[in-house]
Amino acid sequence: MPRSVNHVASRAKRKRILKLTRGYFGARKNVWTVAKNTWEKGLTYAYRDRRNKKRNFRALWIQRINAAARLEGMSYSKLMGALAKAGIEINRKVLADLALNNPEAFKAIVAKVAGK
Repeated sequence: MPRSVNHVASRAKRKRILKLTRGYFGARKNVWTVAKNTWEKGLTYAYRDRRNKKRNFRALWIQRINAAARLEGMSYSKLMGALAKAGIEINRKVLADLALNNPEAFKAIVAKVAGK
């Protein structure tokens, strides 16, 4: 008895992945093996970079806070230590946003913890 192959399902699977690789350059969009490898590699990059994004943003917030704190005559580490000692619970995201968009409020926070 001849072997039965489900061409409908296998073609649908290939079409689905080729549709996902639309917009890629060269053979990455239309050659099945290359497209499949590229798509799978893209999934691993996406998984990795969802975590790296958090690190990158935290680093950015710290740089912004440090720059604003130094304008007020204080280093980042001294500011964060003083905030903890004063019992002010404000996260780095909000603190960086204040430093960038509302310097007066940031200055007031620094003045409060510095004891000026």
